[in-house]
Amino acid sequence: VEQEIKDLPMRGVKGTTGTQASFLELFDGDHEKVKALNKRVTELMGFEKVIPVSGQTYTRKIDYNILSVLSGIAQSAYKMCGDIRLLSNLKEVEEPFSKTQIGSSAMAYKRNPMRSERVCSLARYVMGLPNAAANTHANQWFERTLDDSAIRRIYLPEGFLAVDVILNLLSNIADGLHVWPNVIKARVMSELPFMSTEVILMECVKKGGDRQELHEAIRVHSMDAGAVVKGEGKPNDLMERIAKDPLFKAVHDDLDRLIDPILFVGRAPEQVDEFISEEIVPVIEANKALLAVESVDDVNV
Repeated sequence: VEQEIKDLPMRGVKGTTGTQASFLELFDGDHEKVKALNKRVTELMGFEKVIPVSGQTYTRKIDYNILSVLSGIAQSAYKMCGDIRLLSNLKEVEEPFSKTQIGSSAMAYKRNPMRSERVCSLARYVMGLPNAAANTHANQWFERTLDDSAIRRIYLPEGFLAVDVILNLLSNIADGLHVWPNVIKARVMSELPFMSTEVILMECVKKGGDRQELHEAIRVHSMDAGAVVKGEGKPNDLMERIAKDPLFKAVHDDLDRLIDPILFVGRAPEQVDEFISEEIVPVIEANKALLAVESVDDVNV
């Protein structure tokens, strides 16, 4: 958004059709004075750039660029809230839920992620706006046609209003998001045996095992364990199968260590800390004054 504001050009002192003819007449044909006036007015209006050549209006592609920025915000918001909705279904996270909030008028036990659903609904609308702006720009005949007027009065203000609501909702969600670590741990541990097969395979190979033979054994055990989970609804017993197979004797005493979740996270914890300190904190610091303004908006669900 900041980059788009910085790059936003002003139409400038161009006159009715963009030729600057009236200003050239005013300055008795002095082109340098016309150019100086154009530059000075642009500066006084707070713009760094000016459109070099225009018709009656600035190019409507600018509207497309602006709405594309708003669309980008909406896309990120949709992705975030889409994931929250999926994780809520798995009971791993929950968005804020007030004591008197009704999750479903029919099913009293439900805790629908209504804020995230609202974000996705509004974001879907905003993501469609650049297409309308693209069509407006493409359909400007010659210098300009007035079919750009009515639609711009809709998609420009509504795009900003919708994104404003989306950001308020995101702030509300982030402020009260609840994470359930034990549910997450249970799900990770149920899938970890499958994820750890490559580590187990490599450890056995390091200790002299035949890779092809070991790979086939793990493949068979994995398919059988998966069938038990899906077909019988029982826990994942892949580790028990490997522990009983003499082909994997080299790692039998080390299986608990090889399925430790910490082995699979890489630099994820450090990456998060670095992202917050290097990317997020500077933005917060640069916008302290705005963040200090008390919001008058409320979120009702």
